[in-house]
Amino acid sequence: MSTPELSTSYSHTHWRLIVQEAQDGATNMAIDEAIAGHVGAGYVLPTLRLYAWEPACLSLGYAQSIADVDHDRLHQRGWDIVRRLTGGRAILHVDEITYSVSALLDEPRVKGGVIESYRRLSEGLLAGLQNLGALVRAERAAENAPRAHGPVCFEVPSDYEITAQGRKLLGSAQTRRFGTVLQHGALPLHGDVTRICEVLTFADQIEREEAQKRVRRRAITLEDVLGDRPDFALVAEALARGFSQSLNLTFEASQLSPQEQERAIELRAVKYANPEWTGRH
Repeated sequence: MSTPELSTSYSHTHWRLIVQEAQDGATNMAIDEAIAGHVGAGYVLPTLRLYAWEPACLSLGYAQSIADVDHDRLHQRGWDIVRRLTGGRAILHVDEITYSVSALLDEPRVKGGVIESYRRLSEGLLAGLQNLGALVRAERAAENAPRAHGPVCFEVPSDYEITAQGRKLLGSAQTRRFGTVLQHGALPLHGDVTRICEVLTFADQIEREEAQKRVRRRAITLEDVLGDRPDFALVAEALARGFSQSLNLTFEASQLSPQEQERAIELRAVKYANPEWTGRH
């Protein structure tokens, strides 16, 4: 079991905690941006949000080409598609818990460069998973570590993302806008980690099957780690407690403000459910 080496101690402070039931992909991404904007404007406290997705949704990184997606296969399965505000590669959001953190750039728990803030926030994620009994690690990716060239996020770990049994368990992405750090990440609770390969573009079936083999070798679910299927509410509580313990936080359980709700509805309509946003090459 390994934790990031970080000597910084944090003064106690209050953050907001929002735990939400499953929503569609466009709504989830609109809510994350709405929260980040309101945190940046000083209207609300820094926020940890924990949520799920319904229906299953393929999310693309901010700069990822829509050409990576096999739309016929996606539609056959009834899965949604959305483009994130953050970078990285494709993730299939299904049977998972997603976290998002929105905090001002000068908040000590996210202060510094991208890798440093990943490192800081990974403390909370590690502690939360360890609360569940998971043997997990977060460390700087080795310079000679294999780097993915395909469209799948979970093929290899990035710096200070969470691994278990040598495989990637929790993938995260970050952006800095509105005077805030917005970082969110996906923790697969159970299910087949290779399902994402069914809806991405490959030259032929042989290439698709090779991608599935790579993902199976390099990614893992929380059920595989724990040996038992985890409950969403239990994992949400453990993650929130881990952030509180490691980052010296007291959480105030809350909901979106009316202004955040209004902004999320607007963002969903004009951006995240808009084919012009999602369909960029």
